[in-house]
Parts: sequence; C-alpha cells; structure tokens
Amino acid sequence: MRRAPVTVLCAVQFVDVLGVTSATTAIPAVLAGLGLDAHAAGPLATAYAMFFGGLLVVGARLGDRYGHRRVLAAGLVGFAAVSLVGGLAGSLAQVLAARALQGAAAALSVPSALRLLLHATPEADARRTALAAWSAAGAAAGAAGFVVGGALVEALDWRAVFWVNAPVGALLLVGVLLVVPALAPDDRTTRLDLVGGALLVVSVMCVVAGAAAVEQGAGAGRSGLLLLAGTVAAVGFVARMRRATDPLVPPAAWRSAQLRDGTVLSFVNTATTSSAAVLATLHLQDRLGLSALATGLTLLGLSVLVVVGAAAAKPLLDRRGPRTVAGLGLAVVAVGDVVLVAGGATWAAVGAGAAVLGLGLGLASVAATALGTDVPEDLAGSASGILNTGAQLGTALGTAVLVMVAGVTSVSWGWAAAALGAAVTAGWSWRAGRADAARHGAATVGA
Repeated sequence: MRRAPVTVLCAVQFVDVLGVTSATTAIPAVLAGLGLDAHAAGPLATAYAMFFGGLLVVGARLGDRYGHRRVLAAGLVGFAAVSLVGGLAGSLAQVLAARALQGAAAALSVPSALRLLLHATPEADARRTALAAWSAAGAAAGAAGFVVGGALVEALDWRAVFWVNAPVGALLLVGVLLVVPALAPDDRTTRLDLVGGALLVVSVMCVVAGAAAVEQGAGAGRSGLLLLAGTVAAVGFVARMRRATDPLVPPAAWRSAQLRDGTVLSFVNTATTSSAAVLATLHLQDRLGLSALATGLTLLGLSVLVVVGAAAAKPLLDRRGPRTVAGLGLAVVAVGDVVLVAGGATWAAVGAGAAVLGLGLGLASVAATALGTDVPEDLAGSASGILNTGAQLGTALGTAVLVMVAGVTSVSWGWAAAALGAAVTAGWSWRAGRADAARHGAATVGA
C-alpha cells in the first residue's frame, strides 16, 4: 500500500468531516460574540451540512469530468480561503456564507479524495486497509469535532475554529500535489446534468434543513414544508435521471446492489450513532451541566474506539463478506445504545455507551464503504458521492427523529429507538451476508 497518498487523503476526509461538528460547539460563543439572537443558532448549525450533503454527488461528477486531483485541489483552496474570511466575519450573514461555502468546498474534496484513494490502492488487501483508515478518519472526526471545537473556543476564541482550517488546508493541498497520483478524467465529453444536479441539491438541502427544524423545535409547519419540498424535488430528480441523456447518477449505479446496500448501511450507521452522540451531547450539557470541553472529553471514547473498530474490520473482511461484517458492527451499535439506556443516562454510562458505539461504528462504516465501492471503475466516482450523501442524510434524519422522540418522551427512549433501528438493520445485513456466503460456496462447488 502507498502509505503517503493514503495518509494525505484520509487527512482530507478527517478535516472536512471535522468541520461539520467542530463549529457546532462554537455556536454559543458566536452568538455572544456577535450579539445575535438565539434563533440564529439553527441556521448556524445547518449551513455547513446542507451544502456539504447537497453537493457531494455533484462534486463526484465534477471529478469524473475534470479530473479528481484537480477538483480536490480546488476544494482545498476554497476551504482554506473561506476559512480565513469566516474568521473575520462581523455579522450573521457573513458567518452563514462562510459556513455554506466551507461545506461546498468540502463536498468537492471528499468524493474526489475517496476516488483517488481507491485508485492508489488497486490491490484488494491494500484497498481494505486504506478503506479502514478512511472510515476511521471520517467517523473519528465527527466525534472529535466536539473536543476540538470546545478546546479552541475555551483556549482562544470562536474565530479560531475558522482560522485553524487555513494552514491545515494549505498543508493538505501541498501534500496532495506532492504525493497523490493523478487520475485521468473518465470522459471529458460527458456533460454535467445541471438540472439533475439542481434537483438533487434542493432535495438534500430541504431534507437536511427540515430535519434540523424538527430537531430545533421550529414548528410542524416549517419543518413539514421543507421535508415536503425535499420529497417533491427527490421525485423530480428520479424522473430526471430516467430521461436525461447524461444523467448525474449513471443508470448502472441505480442497478448496483453493492452500491445500494452500502448506501443503506451508511445511512443507518450514522442515523443510529451520530444521532445518539448528539443526544448525549445535549444531555451532558443541558441536564448534567458539563461544559462543551468536558462534554467532548466524555465522548472521546467514541473517537478512540472508532479507530479500534476500523482496524478490527480489516481482518474480519479478509474472512467474511462486507454485509456480514456490517451486520456485526450494527449489532455492536445496538448494544452501545442499550448501554446508554440501561445506565440511567449517568455521566459514566454515557461515556461507556459512547465508547461501544464507536467500536460498532468503526466496524460497520468500513464494511459499508467496502461494499458500496465494490463497483466497476467508471462508477467509483459516483459511488463515493452517493455513499457520503447517504451518511450525511442518516445523520440529519436520525438526529431529527431521535431528538423528537426524546422531546416527547425522554432521552432514554431516543437511544432505545436508535438501538431498534441498528438491531433490525443488523439482522437484515447478517442474513444477506449468509446468503452471499451460500451463493459463493455453491459457485465454488460448481466450479
């Protein structure tokens, strides 16, 4: 395995995903520093995720058309430049614009980084190791963001959450240009489906915003309209994909069972772990009175055990199929959610449950990514965008559902709902894995 390109590309994944949660911790400080009303917290929390999730597939197709290393470099330049501007913001509009543009730049970077990682590791064993590192980087970044954001705010200022990305982005750009091998565009003559792209962006953004409105208690009318608009745009997107000459998502991607199942598993994985971590964050701060930094440190076990789970996934994938390993990981996630419930939501129980969640998250995310990227080379770019979009939607919708359940009942019922979702999906994935093994065994005997 080429360690240098894999290390740099995983660092890109870590920094871009870190941006989703690191600035979230700084929202109270942003409100206080700019003298903003508490109602501004909602848009600040969702601007990055809306543009990141909405543009991932578009970013992947741009890489297919213009070259993934070129698009990745453009994304890193944009991410660093916008971070400098965001740190100088003096109004809500400027901070929102900076967060939105950061999300858009990350959406250019992540799909191309994953495509280049697959290109740099053509051998099966090296690719499994690289995907384990990639998945660990992304999953750990989501949880570590709370610690990093809290530490920067308490040690310096909320502006540091933006400024720190500028030198980091510059270093990553240098690393990409020096050690990551270029990959020729798949087809320079392919047109980018702008209509399909617009419909997909509107759909994902409306769903993310609607889910966030539910989470923030913005009212049934507003959240319902956003979710309805997202659904209508999604229906229009599917219709467009059937009629377009050069659809944004190639027809072969729709037919790929590996990509479809990998996306479902990625969605459920984040829906049952990221959402549970958000509930834990709210509970630790609002009910137990911990600071942002103390909350992040309590959840640090999640980040550490993600790495352990991802490392364990690689030897398991050498012996078992990805559906089986994903099922095992989601079963561990369900156990982690049960620990959160059974522990009575105490500080120690939250820390222990989050650590178990991290172990399952590491196992399942590696397996889901390995399954979803097991596609022909000409689909690898689209697959990277679709998988990441599924994961982002899982976080948004899962968090909205769990926060709503917790608000109506209690935080324990929210975690119980996550446990049920993880357990059901684990059973489905495990059965599908056994069916795969049976078919493989029959084919081997027939040969």
